[in-house]
Amino acid sequence: MRIAVAGGTGVVGRHVVEVAHERGYDVAVLTRSQGVDLTTGAGLEERLAGVDAVVDATNIATQKRAAAEEFFSCVSRHLLAAGAGAEVGHHVVLSIVGIDDVDTGYYAGKRRQERAVAEGDVPWSVLRATQFHEFAEQALGFARVGPFSLVPRMLSQPVAAREVGEALVDLATGRPVGRAPELAGPERHQMVDLARRVARLHGRRVVPVRLPGRAGAAMRSGALLPTTDGPRGRVTFDAWLEAR
Repeated sequence: MRIAVAGGTGVVGRHVVEVAHERGYDVAVLTRSQGVDLTTGAGLEERLAGVDAVVDATNIATQKRAAAEEFFSCVSRHLLAAGAGAEVGHHVVLSIVGIDDVDTGYYAGKRRQERAVAEGDVPWSVLRATQFHEFAEQALGFARVGPFSLVPRMLSQPVAAREVGEALVDLATGRPVGRAPELAGPERHQMVDLARRVARLHGRRVVPVRLPGRAGAAMRSGALLPTTDGPRGRVTFDAWLEAR
């Protein structure tokens, strides 16, 4: 079986590539270094030749609604068109738990991505996962003032990126299921507390902030937590931090 991975060098995508290789699958990583531009579609047709499933783990670092919607819809459009032409049998997308209830610009882009896939011509599966353990470290860079990092108050049930990669490979090698059960980590945490633990490794201090508006209130109240019983990761934040 041949699996193509978009975003194959990212936080989760690299684990998808690693897990697929470990399980004996042939992997095509869709990167510019391989002659592929996902934002224009250049090189996709050739790279998807003989591919059975595509995993889309692409990402963009923005909270601007227009930029997020344009990126995710554009990439999805090119992947789906090239996938249909190459007779790819399964298109798998990584998405995020709670995006229907937290109206940020980035989540609007993810909702647009999900709609594009559901309306496309390639059989599909979407996996919504909670924030990764790595998010606590990423949050330290969102807003900095000298040695201080401003970190939003939000409830989360973080999961190991490696386990998300495993779940995406499981989906890609099976039959399309549409919306898959939500994947979350084993424990619920306040993200500020996790960020403080990581900040000690970097000599930084965390200042909690309450994001304004309905989106901020939703994040604080637990809108990013799973709402149904689904698969749960095994790796705790403690175990992840110790392994680092």
